[in-house]
Amino acid sequence: MKKLKILNIVGARPQIIKASAISRAIAGEFSGEIEEVVVHTGQHYDRELSDVFFDELEIKQPDHNLQVGSGRHGRQTGMIMERIEDVILDEKPDCVIIYGDTNSTLAAALAAAKQHFPVVHIEAGMRSFNKTMPEELNRIMADHASTLLIAPTNAAFKNLMSEGFRPENVAPYSINNPRVFLTGDIMYDNSLFYADLAERKKQDFLTGLGVADREFVLVTIHRDSNTDDPERLSAIFSTIKELSEVNSMPMIMPLHPRTMIALRNRVPELYAAISDHPFLRVIPPVSFLEMILLEKRARLIITDSGGVQKESHFFSRPCIVLRKETEWVELVKNGTVKLADANPARIKEAWDYFVANGSTLQYPAFYGDGKAAIIILKEVLAVFRS
Repeated sequence: MKKLKILNIVGARPQIIKASAISRAIAGEFSGEIEEVVVHTGQHYDRELSDVFFDELEIKQPDHNLQVGSGRHGRQTGMIMERIEDVILDEKPDCVIIYGDTNSTLAAALAAAKQHFPVVHIEAGMRSFNKTMPEELNRIMADHASTLLIAPTNAAFKNLMSEGFRPENVAPYSINNPRVFLTGDIMYDNSLFYADLAERKKQDFLTGLGVADREFVLVTIHRDSNTDDPERLSAIFSTIKELSEVNSMPMIMPLHPRTMIALRNRVPELYAAISDHPFLRVIPPVSFLEMILLEKRARLIITDSGGVQKESHFFSRPCIVLRKETEWVELVKNGTVKLADANPARIKEAWDYFVANGSTLQYPAFYGDGKAAIIILKEVLAVFRS
């Protein structure tokens, strides 16, 4: 039987990591049934996306790199559409797999759908209900251009139903008659795989930082809504500084270069205080394996990252989120994630709650059993194999 041919589309480091779960499953259980072509749009230039990155994480190298680079949203999305359309028409896949909510996600969805190639959207149905976020627009439009929508959670599945998607649809499936399917989250697959890999490859990393297991807090801040607003930036870092001093708690902060530049230029006095502080350990951005190890070993996580807050749940760690809303609403309802925005009082309140109740928190299996990639590919074969 002829193999099913898929285009696996990525555009940034998190998507490459997500796609690796699909690639591992194809190379293993589905090697005789699926042919994979990996397309990297080059949406985010990252010095770490070298051969070392792919080798360390045991990830398949891209077959195509479109080298689009960064730019304004409209220009970048348009360039990706133009270049990826050529690849799609040349490769003629049975389906195109996209992930999440980047400009690469939207561009690939539109380019494929307009040329009548079916789209599979992994992480479909995720909603923050804030359309001022570019990511929210990308999610919604990608969903509505897809033939197979893979919802990672019950909340995402319900969001799709509320937008008119019908789980009762039957084959043959198309963009006008899409299939909606609940699988669990492939990032849970990855977290389990890479946590084991990190323990093997990064044993000396925490020792080098001089911190003990469960005796530090991990802090990550990178969103422009926080870094580009001096008041928010000052409120967040002043509060973190105060919490570290009052509790004598080391804070490990692998900060994005944009965050460091914003601190230095917008709040120079605070930048100076943070740079030479006994409890605030500012370090350069870390590798994915090092981040996984920090998440797994931290006592508490403070972040504005969507991925990190979800990974906090994978490793049973409470998380304070420096945003007004989150796509992972089930974590907020569960009480293991607290939305604090940039409000010092709410950050401190969340901190006090987790310190007092951390040992009693529960972390239900919202995201499946760590085998989502296998479930997804079985569904892809069922829907698209003729």
